[in-house]
Amino acid sequence: MSADTPRRIVLLRHAKAEWSQESDHERPLAERGRMEAPMVGRKLADSGTVFDLALCSTAVRTRETWKLAVHEMPQRPRTVYEERLYDASLGELIALVDETPDDVTNLLVIGHNPGMHALADALSGSGEGDALARMARGGFPTAAFAVVEFSGSWKTVEHGVGRLAEYWTPND
Repeated sequence: MSADTPRRIVLLRHAKAEWSQESDHERPLAERGRMEAPMVGRKLADSGTVFDLALCSTAVRTRETWKLAVHEMPQRPRTVYEERLYDASLGELIALVDETPDDVTNLLVIGHNPGMHALADALSGSGEGDALARMARGGFPTAAFAVVEFSGSWKTVEHGVGRLAEYWTPND
């Protein structure tokens, strides 16, 4: 693919999780999260984007979010459960995105905060309408997602490379 290939990355924070005595990695979705996740899947399906690859954290709540969301999509993308997404720093997240194969045009990342918000903010040099302002005001609640578009190779992903095309929360 050429250096000007349009790319889309969707950064999805897992749906609402239980606050249990289990280890953080093993926390399941709360009832609200089990309702939010299919709603996210429908919203992503309605966008018309067909994902080539989904990277999902290995944490229970992210895997459950993905399992419920993907059932609402017309096509299931190749899914990689990536341990490095759990508790990843901004630099680690950018490095993971940089590793995306060039045959992937549309990438979905299912992860955690503060990483998803930090990555969306870092990659977005500009924004569609009030998307940047809404994301700054609203933070990145559970089941929220940001759509960042850019052109070029995944290896060129860096601060300010993209445009925030959409920011969505379950309250929208």
